[in-house]
Amino acid sequence: MTQFLHQAGAGQLAIQAAHLSQAIRRHVLRWSKHAGVGHIGSALSIADIIGVLYGGFLRIPAPADPQRDRFILSKGHAALALYAALFERGWLTAEDLASYCGDGTRLGVHPERGVPGVDFSTGSLGHGLSFGAGAALAARLQQSARRSVVLVSDAECNAGSLWEAAMFAAHHRLDRLFAIVDANGQQALGQTREVLDLEPLERRWAAFGWDTHVVDGHDLQALAEALAACERTRAPHALVARTVFGKGVSFMHGQVKWHYSPLSDEEYRRALDEVG
Repeated sequence: MTQFLHQAGAGQLAIQAAHLSQAIRRHVLRWSKHAGVGHIGSALSIADIIGVLYGGFLRIPAPADPQRDRFILSKGHAALALYAALFERGWLTAEDLASYCGDGTRLGVHPERGVPGVDFSTGSLGHGLSFGAGAALAARLQQSARRSVVLVSDAECNAGSLWEAAMFAAHHRLDRLFAIVDANGQQALGQTREVLDLEPLERRWAAFGWDTHVVDGHDLQALAEALAACERTRAPHALVARTVFGKGVSFMHGQVKWHYSPLSDEEYRRALDEVG
C-alpha cells in the first residue's frame, strides 16, 4: 500500500484503514509465530489505531522527508503492528519482517531509530510523550506545520514522566501534538484498574489542560472523525481510545497471558481463521 490519503475525508480514511488494519493483524500473527515472540495482545489492540494513522492521517510521503509528521510508538513492545504498517507503506521489505527478532535483525521487540519510518527508539515506558512534546516544540520553532503523534498505553499513565510532559505541552499550547491512549485496561501484571486505577482517564487529561476526546478504538470512522476534530482546537490533543486487548482473536480478549506468550501451532491456526 503506497497511497497517501491525508486529504481524504473521514469516510474514505476509514475504508482505507480497514484494509490496512486487517493486513496488520495478519502480519502480527504470522511474524510473531515465526519468531516465537509474545506481545501479541498489545499489538492487536492498536491495529485499528495504526490503520487509521498510516491509512492516511499521518502526513509522511517518505520516511526522510524533513516536513513529515513524527510518529512515536511509546508502547514500544507493540512494535510488530508498526512494522506491519511500515511494510504495507513500502518502507520495509518482506525479508525485514521475516527477520523479526532474529540474529542480526534491525526489527527488535521494541522499535529503534534507524529503521525506515522510526524516528525515536522507544520501549522504556513513560518517555514517548516527552519525545513528542520536544518534536512539537521543535516544529514550532522551525515554523513547520508538521505534527507529532504519540501512541501510549494506559499503563504508561502510571508514570510521572508522562504527566510532566503533559504539563509541559499544555503550558506551551502545543496544538500540533496528539497523544492517543490505547486504553485496553491491561498491563504486564494484570488489569490496570487493579494495579493502579486511572479512571476517569479522560478527566485526568482534561485537568492537565488537554483537548480531550473519548473514542471507540476499533471504530475506524469514529477515530478518523475524532482526529479531524482535534485540529480545530488550540491545545495539545488527547484521544482516549477504548480498546480490547487482543482484538480480533476471541480467545485472546482480555487475557494477560497474551502479553507474554507465543502461539502454539493450533492457536495460530485458530487465530488466523478468526482474523480472516
